[in-house]
Amino acid sequence: MRIVVTGAARGIGRAAALKYLSLGHEVHGIDIRPSDIDSPLYTHHIADIRESGALPDIDGVAVLFNNAGIQQGEADIATNLVGAINVTEKYIQGNDALRSILFNASASSISGQEFPHYVASKAGLVGYMRNVAIRVAPRGVTCNAISLGGVLTDSNDIVMKDPALWQAIMDVTPLRKWTTLDEVSEWVAFLTLTNRSMSGQNLLIDNGEMQLNPTFVWPDYGVQNRSPL
Repeated sequence: MRIVVTGAARGIGRAAALKYLSLGHEVHGIDIRPSDIDSPLYTHHIADIRESGALPDIDGVAVLFNNAGIQQGEADIATNLVGAINVTEKYIQGNDALRSILFNASASSISGQEFPHYVASKAGLVGYMRNVAIRVAPRGVTCNAISLGGVLTDSNDIVMKDPALWQAIMDVTPLRKWTTLDEVSEWVAFLTLTNRSMSGQNLLIDNGEMQLNPTFVWPDYGVQNRSPL
């Protein structure tokens, strides 16, 4: 199948692209950065998803993983929400090959914790996901979101490499762990390749934190809503 992954140059997007490639699928990555993925099945497109006219023409997209996202204040909505809308509307229109769509939201879309523009962008993304799910359901296309808690990526080094902050996070995370990139890529593959019956859902994957002990720990933010285990 032909698969599009946004934000494919690093982190979750890169891990997902590699997972799809390992399963023998053709992958098109979109990112503002270059990629180090080397595979005959991989094509990398350097483009800014905030600009709908900059998106590459890719025919026959079967799977779309809207992963690209930032956490930079006021710019978050333009990238995380508007960018995902641009990508989705481009590749779902008149596309009879489409099979599944997945959005990378965030646990903050449910909890409201973290930073204002980021929370708004991710909560908006979940609402938009459900709008898309309604529109593509008659075509047999599934459309869902994953809302991840802590993930072991370089973008989280600021807390992962601070012993005090990391301990504070582990103290309030029921499973005493964060999700690995391999775990995330397994979820992504399952929801887009195996799943044919679940649609319009926002799946929370956060090692139990939100349901069992909702908190948020970050430098200059403190420990929000901390409650004893």
